[in-house]
Amino acid sequence: MGGGASPARPGIQAKGEKMAEKKGWWARLRSPTAKYSLLTLLGGGFVAGILFWGGFNTGMEATNTLEFCISCHEMRDNVYQEYKKTIHYSNRTGVRAVCSDCHVPKDWTHKIVRKVQASKELYGKVMGTIATKEKFEAKRLQLARNEWARMKAVDSRECRNCHSFEGMDATKQMQRARKQHELAQRDKQTCIDCHKGISHNLPLGMTEADL
Repeated sequence: MGGGASPARPGIQAKGEKMAEKKGWWARLRSPTAKYSLLTLLGGGFVAGILFWGGFNTGMEATNTLEFCISCHEMRDNVYQEYKKTIHYSNRTGVRAVCSDCHVPKDWTHKIVRKVQASKELYGKVMGTIATKEKFEAKRLQLARNEWARMKAVDSRECRNCHSFEGMDATKQMQRARKQHELAQRDKQTCIDCHKGISHNLPLGMTEADL
């Protein structure tokens, strides 16, 4: 038996070479560049960040417009036509609440979460889930229940962007409305508990639990 060192196995040698290669790339990323100063790199990163953020935010806001929301015929031909007949679309004060005012949170964190959740609608669009009036009506109750549950879970957060019990002058309300709002505050109810169908037709097949 010879006393020399055993030759390295091919597998171990290849693994070692890969690790060395990875370390080499990491070292290059961490090492300073001779071509550009640190100030230039920081400035370039800052400008790139502003451009990215501006583009991202612009795109985000573009998806909140009424024009974007009704750009697909599923919305334009169904709920949009119903919405145009309501006080949220046309009223004596001229204040209009568009789709995003009711269905998209204002604060950044909840807005991003909502956008991610809504991305599944792209799949529905591709698959033609509600591509016809008949398909839409067949799914209307399920879609409505989903949105009612979401609004209930967040205490009608989007409604409260414009409406709040604290901002109401009960003396200017009709007696029935004033009484209902008093009961709602007492029973810790939220807007959607009483105002389903305020901007869209109520779906057929609703049960006692939906009211």
